[in-house]
Amino acid sequence: MLAIPGALSFSATPPSTLELFKAELSTNAKHLVRPGYGLLACDESTGTVGSRLESIGMENSFKNRATWRNLLFTAPNLNKYVSGCILYEETLFQEDPNEGVAFVDKLKQEGIVPGIKVDMGLKALTGGGPKETWCSGLDGLYERSVDYYKQGARFAKWRTAVRVDTALNLPTNLAIEEAAHGLARYARICQEAGLVPIIEPEVLIDGIHSIEETARVQENLISLVYKKCEENGVFLEGTLLKASMTVSGVDAVNKAKPGEIAAMTCTTLSRCVPPAVPGVVFLSGGISEEDASIYLNEINQIKGHSQPWAMTFSFSRAMQSSCLKMWEGKEANVEKAQKQLVARAQANSEASFGKYAPGSQPSDEESLYVRDYVY
Repeated sequence: MLAIPGALSFSATPPSTLELFKAELSTNAKHLVRPGYGLLACDESTGTVGSRLESIGMENSFKNRATWRNLLFTAPNLNKYVSGCILYEETLFQEDPNEGVAFVDKLKQEGIVPGIKVDMGLKALTGGGPKETWCSGLDGLYERSVDYYKQGARFAKWRTAVRVDTALNLPTNLAIEEAAHGLARYARICQEAGLVPIIEPEVLIDGIHSIEETARVQENLISLVYKKCEENGVFLEGTLLKASMTVSGVDAVNKAKPGEIAAMTCTTLSRCVPPAVPGVVFLSGGISEEDASIYLNEINQIKGHSQPWAMTFSFSRAMQSSCLKMWEGKEANVEKAQKQLVARAQANSEASFGKYAPGSQPSDEESLYVRDYVY
């Protein structure tokens, strides 16, 4: 080929490896949402987990972050309710500070599948509305995903978020388009490396909007996400959706009740999630521990909604909050803190069957909502 000075050069497109991974992707996706199981999301960035440690008087250090993660991963009987843990990159390559065993190996020994957060965080969306964002991380994603798979990860997560503000006409079409494009590209790239992509288009609860407005935005967003997934050739049977529950804005005057939230969530998802998707794993998004379990329970008790996908949990703050407070960074409190974590995991497992009795497991009733939460 004749070289033209100053011309751009492009390498040949590598052959697709998706076909080689399809059976594994489908098996792993179904395994993660098998009956009674859900995910523990502990993929907070170094800054976020650090601020949580500092809230109990601990320094944000590499060792302390490893000690906290180790408490979570070694909780006895966690594997009865948790099928997979979403990790931050630091944690994926980190070792147990006591035994020097890689965290991924400790999880696999317990039958818990390691996953990895692969996005690089939210950034201001130029041309969008106030406080609108886009999610970064596509550059180099395939190469990173190959390394994550070699390290033992078998699924991935990419979170983008849209803001609802009816007075400002948010979200803008640009924000919706950008969110859907990024999620679809991420999903296809991760599948090429053997990772089940968890697609997370979060609708933020910041604001005064009604549950009906949340549903409208959510339906438009998720519908476009799956249109883009189709355009990118994403293998839906090897994916999971991580969705917000369809709730009112946190400052809404008339907030929806749990039964209304469950009905609207099921109705909204039934309109836009393809039946080929094995499961929906809900995020808590600032909902309190007990409320998150109650809403999930109500969702799985809905009559007349014969959903084709499992509906379970992928909670972070709504699994860890009271556990962290109970621990206080003290060795003497590890056992009771771990029991608290497992109690919330059990509550959410029961809720995934629609069999959770509210209040039957200890919980932190405090709202976990954080205004303008960035992650």
